[in-house]
Amino acid sequence: MEAFKNFTGVVAPLDRANIDTDAIIPKQFLKSIQRTGFGPYLFDELRYLDHGEPGMDCSNRPLNPEFVLNDDRYASAEILLARENFGCGSSREHAPWALADFGLRVILAPSFADIFFNNCFKNGILPIVLPAPVIDALFGKATGPEALRITVDLPGQTLILDDATRIAFDIDAGNKHRLIEGLDDIGLTLQEVDTIRAYEERRRAEAPWLFI
Repeated sequence: MEAFKNFTGVVAPLDRANIDTDAIIPKQFLKSIQRTGFGPYLFDELRYLDHGEPGMDCSNRPLNPEFVLNDDRYASAEILLARENFGCGSSREHAPWALADFGLRVILAPSFADIFFNNCFKNGILPIVLPAPVIDALFGKATGPEALRITVDLPGQTLILDDATRIAFDIDAGNKHRLIEGLDDIGLTLQEVDTIRAYEERRRAEAPWLFI
């Protein structure tokens, strides 16, 4: 997993509550277990006016002009601003895969569904919980004629707005370490490789018949 680095990115304001994982990546796209290739189908039923299927060429599909990611201001967005209970519904890990493959690295919301929230950290996405009044204020700034840009400082746990406003955020120390070091579950396990090998050698000496 790629290590998370501080960056400044455009904010896309998705002004909807209770966005579930089927809205993020519909069920017909779950046939693949690869982590890439899902970006073109992100928010498929909201983003396009036709029905999407795996393998479709999305470059010529009719776009929904009312959907935020089809607005030229947010075409290069790396930060998604959302409402409460983002990522509810099924536990499909394809949802953060699709968000990451599209290029979204941070999600700001007043609350997240638990499984989706944890899956984000395992896939290099930083989900940040902010108070509802702060989210409201950010929506006000992000929906103006010019796109809002925010600098994300993960080590400092701070968001810095265009006008130099600073917003502190909380994050679990373990998840912070995971993102900064670029560690998925396998990477975390491999940090203990010496301990694992020592255990296997000890067990081989204690019970050699298990290794015949």
